[in-house]
Amino acid sequence: MSLHTLSVAELVTGLAAKKFSAVELTEHFLARIGLMNEALNAYITVTPERALADARRADAARSAGQAVLLTGLPLAHKDIFCTDGVRTTCGSKMLGEFVAPYDATIVERLQAAGTVTLGKTNMDEFAMGSSNETSYFGPVRNPWDLAKVPGGSSGGSAAAVAARLAPVATGTDTGGSIRQPAALVGISGIKPTYGRVSRYGMIAFASSLDQAGVMAASAADCAYLLQAMAGFDPRDSTSVNAPVPNYVAELTTPLQGLRIGVVREFFGPGLETATGALVQAAIEQYRALGATIVDVSCPNLPLSVPTYYVVAPAECSSNLSRFDGVRFGYRCQEPRDLMDLYKRSRGEGFGDEVKRRIMTGTYVLSAGYYDAYYLQAQKVRNLISAEFKHAFTQADLLIGPTSPTTAFDIGSKVDDPITMYLNDIYTIGANLAGLPAMSIPCGFSQNLPVGLQLLGPHFSESRILSAAHGYQSVTDFHQRVPAAYV
Repeated sequence: MSLHTLSVAELVTGLAAKKFSAVELTEHFLARIGLMNEALNAYITVTPERALADARRADAARSAGQAVLLTGLPLAHKDIFCTDGVRTTCGSKMLGEFVAPYDATIVERLQAAGTVTLGKTNMDEFAMGSSNETSYFGPVRNPWDLAKVPGGSSGGSAAAVAARLAPVATGTDTGGSIRQPAALVGISGIKPTYGRVSRYGMIAFASSLDQAGVMAASAADCAYLLQAMAGFDPRDSTSVNAPVPNYVAELTTPLQGLRIGVVREFFGPGLETATGALVQAAIEQYRALGATIVDVSCPNLPLSVPTYYVVAPAECSSNLSRFDGVRFGYRCQEPRDLMDLYKRSRGEGFGDEVKRRIMTGTYVLSAGYYDAYYLQAQKVRNLISAEFKHAFTQADLLIGPTSPTTAFDIGSKVDDPITMYLNDIYTIGANLAGLPAMSIPCGFSQNLPVGLQLLGPHFSESRILSAAHGYQSVTDFHQRVPAAYV
């Protein structure tokens, strides 16, 4: 069996048994990246020298009896996480040559857990997009069909894992940017509770919504990474000081008696018929596994998209004001004066989607419009959160589709921002409420993957992972690999 087809558990076990070394494993994945990344454009930066140095340290640690759980496991980081000494672009010309002077907390923690960094993956510019077409470094392509998008903004991480150019990868989710690409490429992706994983060193888009998470082939693989990433970080003021369960040990929690709520609003107009049918079949599979299926309603959930597209641009307008051509990042050539420096650096450094969201955010925060838009959006956000809280009195987890459609053609929606935004209609609610949520593959429609979404109350990652693992124990959709990448 080829190394890239092994699960994280199998890789961890193989490394511990010395069936292969960390160097051999790393060389295997670097060779695949060298052969296959050009067509996919999944990586912005590959770091072979660093990866092999990490791998040699991992092998030395194992020989010295100092190995920890993930020692020698290769992974990729979304290019939104600062990585000391490595170019960190956030998919933007604005940071095209920026080399981070420190590590993000999750980079730091995963290194301490013994992982090997293969490189930094492509993404929508500043995480703004649903298709991975807004990247300054070009679109990422879906391994199942190179003419299709992989979803965004974590499309590079998603494509890398789906094509087995990395066993696992980090991602971020502001409105569905882990779950939606996971669904479109047929892998598993979890967005933890807001505050469960540190945001320190993650380049901010919308600070009250952004959350780091994991993308991997299976829920079990995600559990291994999340175990190392989660936990309190005093450097992040939004980090929650709460105990971290043993996600790996709790994967086999039985499904008998678990109440799963089918969210009525997830099955309205806009959902592709074939996608809806596959999700319904997955729900019936949960029933067969012993779960109790109940009907729940969140009437204000359809308002999540307009709410998000007021709150998120407002926060992005504030966060991106720091990119002014003065301290770091892109600077225009030969500015006439300070105002010209600001205008041209930002005008040349940001792409169209980022400019669109900055302008929207500045407008809704401006005098005379703050109460009408931003304040109202926050009130609706509270209503959505309250509805989720009520739903969890009726069910332990909620279930529905991740995306209304399968992957669409590259270029088909770039000129229609509203249609593009609607791709996140089922995922945004979890971000507005700060809830953990996960997407797992539940079938294929016309040879393209379909994603199933599981949502839970705050800090219920273990329950979500075990529910996903239970489903994956009796299905094989998560094990399927695009034919060109077997």
